[in-house]
Amino acid sequence: MVQSRALSSYLVTPSELHSALKANPKSRIATSPRTVPLCASWFLPTSHLNGYETFRQRHIPDSRFFDLDAIKDERSPYPHMLPSAELFANAMGKMGISKGDVVVVYDSAEMGIFSAPRVAWTLRVFGHPNTHVLNNFKLYVEQGYPVEEGEQGTYESVEYPVPELDARKVVAFEEVREVAKDHGKEGSEEVQILDARPKGRWAGTDAEPRPGLPSGHIPGSISVPMSDVLDPKTKTFLPSEALKKLFESKGIDQTKRIISSCGTGVTAAVIDAALAEAGYKGSMRRLYDGSWTEWAQRVKPSENMIVTGET
Repeated sequence: MVQSRALSSYLVTPSELHSALKANPKSRIATSPRTVPLCASWFLPTSHLNGYETFRQRHIPDSRFFDLDAIKDERSPYPHMLPSAELFANAMGKMGISKGDVVVVYDSAEMGIFSAPRVAWTLRVFGHPNTHVLNNFKLYVEQGYPVEEGEQGTYESVEYPVPELDARKVVAFEEVREVAKDHGKEGSEEVQILDARPKGRWAGTDAEPRPGLPSGHIPGSISVPMSDVLDPKTKTFLPSEALKKLFESKGIDQTKRIISSCGTGVTAAVIDAALAEAGYKGSMRRLYDGSWTEWAQRVKPSENMIVTGET
């Protein structure tokens, strides 16, 4: 089929997406899967930009908007934690997205790559089989592919089956704490924790964007700023070989389990996608959903679990 050939990789180029969208079946009774562009624009609370506003100003035609601040665990005190399976299914159904649709998630042109990998990771956690990330909307716009402005359209709701969450892709606070406690102990199973926040926040020299939250890092964690895995000009992911060399230069071992972390679990998914592109097996990769926002609020001062400095 045209779509399956064109979107054979997790990361999709603007040209590949454009070809897939042109091949979309037009009839309601068509049996071929559609390609659905899904905008995931989101910004830090310190930014003057707003995700939905950037969508209104410019988006791929027929896009849906996935609101990270709404499709989340409403019971959690931490921002945009994974929603329940029921809430996820309801949101997908209201956007008119079926389980068989090919979904291509994309960011704002301003960011290039930022929150789209988190939304794509969420779809994968809930078992959506054909999920991809556009690499990226900045290039898509610069290369002259179709865009439009205005509100999100209204779509006929569909019945999206309530999925099961794939717990193998997620790690919770309690397990991360045990990993941190065991760090450096003889005989312990080494698990590598990668931190996608900027180096200054990891080192504790720069403030966190959320007031009252201390900076620093989880004991034993490795600083891998999100910007390191992206091309500084295009904001696309670096080529797979360059990513592999980057991770190797930081001592990240493919034979050890890896936990990706960040501020609130968003840019950790950028690192997870980069690891996948570099050939690190999915069975060895997990994401810490609560990330630093949860960690810094839950560890006790007596545990000495907030580390500052380069060591």
